[in-house]
Amino acid sequence: MHQHQSIGVFDSGVGGLSVAWAIRQLLPAESLYYFADTGYAPYGEKTDSDTYQRMQAITRHLLACGVKAIVVACNTATTAAIKELRAQYSLPIIGVEPGVKPAVLASTTGVVGVLATPRTLLTPAFASLSQRYAGKARVLLQPCPQLVPMIEALELDSAVMRELVAGYTQPLLAQGADTLVLGCTHYNFIADVIADVAGPGINIVRTEMAVAKQLQHRLAQMQLLNSGAVGKADCFYSSGDAGLFHRQLRRLWPAAATALPL
Repeated sequence: MHQHQSIGVFDSGVGGLSVAWAIRQLLPAESLYYFADTGYAPYGEKTDSDTYQRMQAITRHLLACGVKAIVVACNTATTAAIKELRAQYSLPIIGVEPGVKPAVLASTTGVVGVLATPRTLLTPAFASLSQRYAGKARVLLQPCPQLVPMIEALELDSAVMRELVAGYTQPLLAQGADTLVLGCTHYNFIADVIADVAGPGINIVRTEMAVAKQLQHRLAQMQLLNSGAVGKADCFYSSGDAGLFHRQLRRLWPAAATALPL
């Protein structure tokens, strides 16, 4: 591994683009290799073993492309098998997890709501995370099975999306939650909608910049930060529909980007 190699970022779809953009903002000299595994999505319908097999396959692909670090920009994949992935590979592997700790610190009512995919909320890793702060706040869990498909379809601010968000958030708010955790990277793309529907005075906790900072820390530790002025062009690939991915990039990536064929 050397400083000028790219950083690999992958997710089951486009949610990880929000994490990749935070990395782009924090580390402008780095180049990114983004892989959307939409051909095998959703991960939430697979066993942990199946998810780990996909994570291994993507990691091998990213290593063949010469990356120096990997960001697992998917909460479901992180909670399912990132420990196993780290045990198998020696390069830095950064995961994401719901920001329960900052949410607990931000809450004044002592009630925190976590919005996430059903699979993420069922994993032992998330149960351990939630239990860690159970004595400091009441942590309410809200599975949101319909949000990711809507976001993948770019229905970000439709009437249907707002109705779904209201249905998922109102039970939490009714129980006194003043802080909502976005427990899926896809949800970053509807953070403004969630904030608007939830109303004033509700904290929205998202973690993409924290992930970028952790990546920066690990790269600095291993002397892998790119010391150049600017990195090479970012690359974007999908295991699914290339035409859809191109449309998603045009909508969700703030800079010019092209979906490349595998």
